[in-house]
Amino acid sequence: MTTVMERVGRQQSAEASTEVIRRLLAATSTPDNDVAATIDHLGAEQTAHVLLDEIVFRSRFEEVTSLPDGRASLVLRLVHRERGLTATISVGAKGTYVHDGSTEGTAPDGELQPPIVSQEMSEVAQALYGPRELVSAATRTIQWPGREIVARSLRRLPPPPLYYAVAQRVVRVLDRREPADLTELAVRCGTDKWGALHQYPQHYERHFAPLRDRRLTILEIGIGGYDDPEKGGASLRMWKQFFPRALIYGIDIVDKRPLDAPRLTTVTADQSKPEQLIAFAERHGPFDIVIDDGSHISQDVITTFRHLFPYVRPTGGLYVIEDLHTAYWPGVFHGNDTDLSDPNYTVGFLKTLIDGLHHEEFLSSDAREPLATDTQIKGMHLYRNIAVIEKGSNIEGSPVAHMLREARTSGQ
Repeated sequence: MTTVMERVGRQQSAEASTEVIRRLLAATSTPDNDVAATIDHLGAEQTAHVLLDEIVFRSRFEEVTSLPDGRASLVLRLVHRERGLTATISVGAKGTYVHDGSTEGTAPDGELQPPIVSQEMSEVAQALYGPRELVSAATRTIQWPGREIVARSLRRLPPPPLYYAVAQRVVRVLDRREPADLTELAVRCGTDKWGALHQYPQHYERHFAPLRDRRLTILEIGIGGYDDPEKGGASLRMWKQFFPRALIYGIDIVDKRPLDAPRLTTVTADQSKPEQLIAFAERHGPFDIVIDDGSHISQDVITTFRHLFPYVRPTGGLYVIEDLHTAYWPGVFHGNDTDLSDPNYTVGFLKTLIDGLHHEEFLSSDAREPLATDTQIKGMHLYRNIAVIEKGSNIEGSPVAHMLREARTSGQ
């Protein structure tokens, strides 16, 4: 079931929310930063709405609405400077609804009043956007309708499962606990990166898991959904779930702005046009991770790499090329299945980068024309249909090659 997320009350644009998050990411990055002062500057009400949207997104309530008695609410109170800003989250078979204000005392006869979760806004911001080691629940309280629960217990009527499940998911998000792995998220979000076509998450997990808790800027080329502006974005949502402190960007030749959300921004651009790639990268880079899941046409893939790789962070940045198999397929992908080392096709081009990785081992000075990437790629990880290129300094020197070159020069 696809959950409908409806916001009743004040709303703000995805762009405005992303800018608030950008400020909160900076403010929560170290223990010395004054998060409360940043909230003062941003405005408590605007900040509260951004935090609330993030909590609802990460809670994935659509996974629990199939439980029996599928309807429950929770009141969330975010406190700043002794002032509480309150919203009610209602979860049921028809979707998730967020109402500004409290619905305490309005539960229908026979239904439990919603629990009330209260926490300082600065602590919530730290839990959502700060390093995991700084997460705290020191100011959190949970108020249950104790008398009603006791009365039900005496009648041997336990609370419905969904009643506790909604609160449990919110608390789990605030505690930053139990992160799902990428294979699970790929299935939940509906991306084809795991399934009958591909088995990419196991490789992504190997390279991305160490980065999961960092502040990142991530770009994926190719949003999906073909020409429908409201379809696609499954993998962008997966990255947003997996990297809680990351800003996610997606490029597509189709305008996909209806998919924009806090921390997730789409931009219309053609990866075959260098000027559009450079304009985008100048505005939004540098990037910690770039994933090319675009046209899969070798010319576009190579053009994109040459113009975006300079905007990948120089130390530890990752550049990923998916669906390498299309380089072998003539026809729709214009591939080449005769000359497998032709550098004008993706796999052949990657082979030139492997040579560059070993540029200091060449004995002949004219073995090949040097590439700018020779000294900038420190690792390449090739799996079936996917390549992960690690950016970093590649000028360690080669004592043995140096000796062999000297010997060759002296005629020994």
